[in-house]
Amino acid sequence: MSAPIDVAVNLTWLAPGRVGGSEEHLVRQLGGLVDTSIDVTLYVQSSFAAAHPALADRFELVVQPFGRDWRAVRVAAEHSWLALRTLSADVVHHGGGTVPALGGRPAVVTVHDLQYRRFPEYFSAARRRYLDLMMPRSVRRAAIVMAPSGYVRTSVIEAFDVEPQRVVVVPHGIPELGPVDAADVADVRGRFGLGDRPYVVYPAITHPHKRHRLLVEMLASCDTDLAVLMIGGAGSAEPEIRRAAARAGVEDRVVRPGRVAAGRRDALIAGAEALVFPSEYEGFGAPLVEAMDLGTPVVCGDHPAMVEVVGDAAVVVSSPTPGAWSEAVDRARSDRAALVAAGAARRRRFTPEVAGKALAGVYRTAYGGAA
Repeated sequence: MSAPIDVAVNLTWLAPGRVGGSEEHLVRQLGGLVDTSIDVTLYVQSSFAAAHPALADRFELVVQPFGRDWRAVRVAAEHSWLALRTLSADVVHHGGGTVPALGGRPAVVTVHDLQYRRFPEYFSAARRRYLDLMMPRSVRRAAIVMAPSGYVRTSVIEAFDVEPQRVVVVPHGIPELGPVDAADVADVRGRFGLGDRPYVVYPAITHPHKRHRLLVEMLASCDTDLAVLMIGGAGSAEPEIRRAAARAGVEDRVVRPGRVAAGRRDALIAGAEALVFPSEYEGFGAPLVEAMDLGTPVVCGDHPAMVEVVGDAAVVVSSPTPGAWSEAVDRARSDRAALVAAGAARRRRFTPEVAGKALAGVYRTAYGGAA
């Protein structure tokens, strides 16, 4: 019997709770990795084990010897400490989108999206310069580039003129979240002041490209009792959203609790009339699958990555106008049973087992190409 493939996974960039969907993407993929022919070691920050105990129990952790989560320190560590520690690995997987200049083993890199090219104004000048320098080099150097969707895969191929066979889709693996107990839904309704009123939910940080304002403006043409629940951290568009709600006179219908714990978040989604997702840019769109798993209809924009995820299991809105979104919400409410059934079937494409199997295939390909 041959020895297991020794894979080192660079998660030193991952500050638990602060890097958003990319954290969930990698953690869920690794959670679905059950191939015993692959031996994984995770290189992490000191807070990783407490944040992800299931992975800490399953895989060996090597904690970086730096107490500060500073990008400059982390980058320097990748080019020195990490490069030396992973010299004996068969494959080194860099989950943060870039590959350090040093390191002799076959490299795999996950590119979650190319948002810095689509919305450069959301990034500091220093960050843009770093990504403009490192992303093309990283893609060229990697044996395999992993993308969460066909949309990101195509974007990478076109942006960096990379051979298509080196860019592989490894989707998010969404664990089972439901069913949610009715008592839990009642509890979060009371906790967040929703009472018995109907509401739609949008789980996203208030970044400008997420287009929360569109949902505020939508309320003017919706059922006068309908509320919009916006869960997630505060981004740069937060003041604008609050001003828009005040101008429209709908402050009492915009419920903004900020970040909520995972269990309460699931209950809030389960109790909603629909999950609405007007974002104009995504690399994947994990909340869409989470809503389908929780039995909640989905209404989303027509960005290619989101359409790729939902297929025919959602109401897709092609017009960025409040009236179009109001009509879409009405349709989701009237067609709820059909959308929930379609969503339950669609979400089976995005299980941890599917993601873990695809991830194992990438590792074997990278190792085999180096042999």
